[in-house]
Amino acid sequence: MDGLHTLGGAQLRHALLHSPAPALLQEAAALRDAGHGNRMSYSRKVFIPLTHLCRDVCHYCTFAETPQPGKAAYLSPDEVLAIARAGKAAGCQEALFTLGDKPELRYQAARDALQELGYETTIEYLAAMCALVLRETGLLPHANPGVMSGEEIEALRQVTVSQGIMLESASPRLCQKGGPHYGSPDKHPALRLETILLAGELKVPFTSGILIGIGETREERLDALFALKALHDCYGHIQEIIVQNFRAKADTRMRDAVEPSLDDLVWTIAATRLIFGPGMNIQCPPNLSPGEARALIEAGINDWGGISPVTPDHVNPEAPWPAIERLGAETAEAGKILVRRLAAYPSYCLQPDQWFAPEIATAVRRATDAEGFARIDDWAPGLSRTPPERVASETIAVPAIVDPAIASILDRAMAGGDLGEAQIVQLFSARGRDFDAVCAAADELRQVTVGDAVTYTVNRNINYTNICYFRCGFCAFSKGKMSERLRGAPYDLALEEIVRRAEEAWARGGGEVCLQGGIHPSYTGNTYLGICRAIKAALPEMHIHAFSPLEISQGASTLGIPVREFLTQLKEAGLGTLPGTAAEVLDDEVRNIICPDKVNTQQWLDVVRTAHEVGLRTTSTIMFGHVDRPIHWARHLIRLRELQWQTGGITEFV
Repeated sequence: MDGLHTLGGAQLRHALLHSPAPALLQEAAALRDAGHGNRMSYSRKVFIPLTHLCRDVCHYCTFAETPQPGKAAYLSPDEVLAIARAGKAAGCQEALFTLGDKPELRYQAARDALQELGYETTIEYLAAMCALVLRETGLLPHANPGVMSGEEIEALRQVTVSQGIMLESASPRLCQKGGPHYGSPDKHPALRLETILLAGELKVPFTSGILIGIGETREERLDALFALKALHDCYGHIQEIIVQNFRAKADTRMRDAVEPSLDDLVWTIAATRLIFGPGMNIQCPPNLSPGEARALIEAGINDWGGISPVTPDHVNPEAPWPAIERLGAETAEAGKILVRRLAAYPSYCLQPDQWFAPEIATAVRRATDAEGFARIDDWAPGLSRTPPERVASETIAVPAIVDPAIASILDRAMAGGDLGEAQIVQLFSARGRDFDAVCAAADELRQVTVGDAVTYTVNRNINYTNICYFRCGFCAFSKGKMSERLRGAPYDLALEEIVRRAEEAWARGGGEVCLQGGIHPSYTGNTYLGICRAIKAALPEMHIHAFSPLEISQGASTLGIPVREFLTQLKEAGLGTLPGTAAEVLDDEVRNIICPDKVNTQQWLDVVRTAHEVGLRTTSTIMFGHVDRPIHWARHLIRLRELQWQTGGITEFV
């Protein structure tokens, strides 16, 4: 997409300051849609104000307090847990810890309180409380403790999913006498930029942003945004930019200051989008601009930030959070759909080993869907409880019409057209009314293709051994050196027992046996041939559905013959069809992680193609939901589709 955002720094700066606002807003909105489609994200959070003490004296702040007799300087561990548990009960997934900058450097009361709690510094206590909340509630902590050293950032990285510090402004002028940051040593831009830089070096998903309307000029806002952009270009760690508008508060020195206008706010949002491009997450707190959701979205934001159903915005207590249902409705009225995220954004959640400490990475994997957004239920296949009702979106409010891009893809599919990778990914990513449209089109296609008939076969699975020398990372069935402690004892069925089970199935009305097992180190192709011959000798009419492409490949290799010859021998021995298992996800980016020593994608496809060529039909399968994403599902389906076009030998997709 060509436009102002492709200009270099100096040219873009000039354009932002001198171009008509409508042109900036139009391009910013287009960039937003190019990067985020119709999604507007938010995090469902609980707000934990660990301490209101702060050594800074910002002239617009009502969060910071001085020590007061009879009032604890810090929340106790029990108080922290009580807030966190209330958030957990309300469906929150983020614990936002907010606090003042290093109050122990200014107040004896803070030092005494920390000593009584057993800690030397506020950040040390913060890390302990993050660990406590993570361990006891499963909420993922996000910490905003202000200026930090590398050691402090690293300590928090072990117990948080993300961290942040608002740059607010890059202008040292605001720290001079008479400025809003005078007397606030931690608000010096160089110190805050250094903290953000250290977070980048340490691979921490990091939140920052600017506060507008505190006396800065538009040129100084751009200075701050370009400074953040330079750091992000180096480290890729700034997960969101917050554009926060100043709100005048009583009992502060800036109580009479003029708040920025909506025009000023949307100009700043548009400038931020044009500087950072389509991919950046740009947020504007909805409680600070009530009723202006459409204007903010059309200026280029794609995120509403953290919204709490439990606790107030302790930084802006005069501005209550919007009800999440209402926010969803306002989002839908603007043609977007509300989607929940974690405190870390999807692009970081999809690379957990790169961006999180090990314990956090595990928690993130369990809490996210295949696109990196938050899971909003904890149901999984295999659990005994009833699945939840399908949830099309975060709330019942969805856009009034189907996304034209989705509608166009569905029209093409219903007309028999081929869908490309990007189109299939877009279908997998559909939410809300788009999701419903995909399901309806699929159901219509089913009706046209097969009517209302639902078929099945009476079948018995016979797993002849669970001993296997392959090392698939997801498997709890196989028994090998790496899996001795997993469920079940190792076994290797005798040929007579395999036949007995097949005979028992036949006696009960079964017409098919499905034979699969581990790759036993002593098995050869003759093992598989012997199984087929024995069953056919006892039960000539029994259909044998057996041996994955992995077993076929291994069997042929042990006999030193081509796969084609081995498949021909199996067919002559009585093999009827092959299961299309061992496919998992047919993309080597995934297979190299979950089953690196198994057949690769091309080897799997070659075995199945050869089976079709010798007259053996096969099923096909996908095993998804581990480290895969919609793009991998699309590639898997395209490869199966191409194979089916070539051979017509696939009977079903599982």
